[in-house]
Amino acid sequence: MLLNRSAPHAQVVPVLTVNDVRAAVAWYASAWGFVEHVRIGEGHRAQLGLPGGRGAELIVAEVRPGRRTPTADRSHQVMLKLDDVAACVAHAQRLGATLVDGPHDWEYGERQATLIDPFGHQWVLTQTLTDTAPESWGGQTVTPR
Repeated sequence: MLLNRSAPHAQVVPVLTVNDVRAAVAWYASAWGFVEHVRIGEGHRAQLGLPGGRGAELIVAEVRPGRRTPTADRSHQVMLKLDDVAACVAHAQRLGATLVDGPHDWEYGERQATLIDPFGHQWVLTQTLTDTAPESWGGQTVTPR
């Protein structure tokens, strides 16, 4: 599987929606030792990981349409890194998943799609297309992986 400096390296990544991305980054750093790898805007999104290559990564993200702070019906997204997003989307739909946003190639080197599984959980399927420096699309490397 390809690695991309603009995307988390873990295969499964929780995406936690928060009202204040910067405060969440500081809290997760202080509470559990996460370091910020990539900053996307001051309050849009941040990619965090535990130092030492332990494979634990997460994303904290601002509230946006389709992504909100925890409620009784949705508390998170799960990002799943795959080799072939289009094939996985088609297979998941055959098994009853609902497509929210079809496969799309992004300037940060990832192909992504969003689905809701039959149990109501939202999944972002991601496929690395190329290694892309965050600075090439407006992100900022904070602590290199």
